[in-house]
Amino acid sequence: MKSLDPNTLKSFAPSGTLRVGINLGNPVLASEDTATKKLSGISVDIAHEIGKRIKLPVQLIPFKSAGATVEGIKNGDIDLIFVAIDPVRGADISYTPAYIQIEGAYMVKANSPLKSNEEVDFLGNEIVVGKGSAYDLYLTREIKNATLLRAANSQSVVDDFMSGKGNVAAGVKQQLESDAKRYEGLRMLPGRFMVINQAIGIPKSRSDFERTTAYLSEVITELKQSGFVANSMQRHHIQGAKVAE
Repeated sequence: MKSLDPNTLKSFAPSGTLRVGINLGNPVLASEDTATKKLSGISVDIAHEIGKRIKLPVQLIPFKSAGATVEGIKNGDIDLIFVAIDPVRGADISYTPAYIQIEGAYMVKANSPLKSNEEVDFLGNEIVVGKGSAYDLYLTREIKNATLLRAANSQSVVDDFMSGKGNVAAGVKQQLESDAKRYEGLRMLPGRFMVINQAIGIPKSRSDFERTTAYLSEVITELKQSGFVANSMQRHHIQGAKVAE
């Protein structure tokens, strides 16, 4: 495949280092070792692969939530991020095609009368969701009757829920299932309320963002077809997500 021409490369990574925002709010994408602070995950693997292809050093910049990651790219501190495709964010961010798909799910307490996703959007129900997450943006558009209660980030949703806020928790299925292990008396509602397409995003404020997006789109397509994405998911023991078509 073609490489980036010098002018486009300068627009893409003006500092000479590819500065990548890593969202730690979604365990499917990345995680941080508590002792060494080393970042790992599928988004980290892809970031390093892009850096290798454009022959630039990679600086990984961790964020606790998708919303914070998006703010970082808006103010020019980051060249590339890994976030869910969303039309609201699309005003400022140019996306590649998705590389993986993740499910958004609801969780309730074991004694809740709610049995299905269709029962959630009714007056009196309160849904706890991570502020600025893809789930927050989606539910803000779709929920008509229930109330949204926003936690500081996705990792705080279950703790807020168990402290007495709301009667439904919403988020990444794997995140909810993992957090639920710290408590008793919780259950997932069957199925999913949304499918989230995770992609690479770059700022539209850059002069050559369209060419850069086209290049990165080719890279993502190649990484999916070659098995790179699937192998990365397997290596990091990612379950409940799939390679995007």
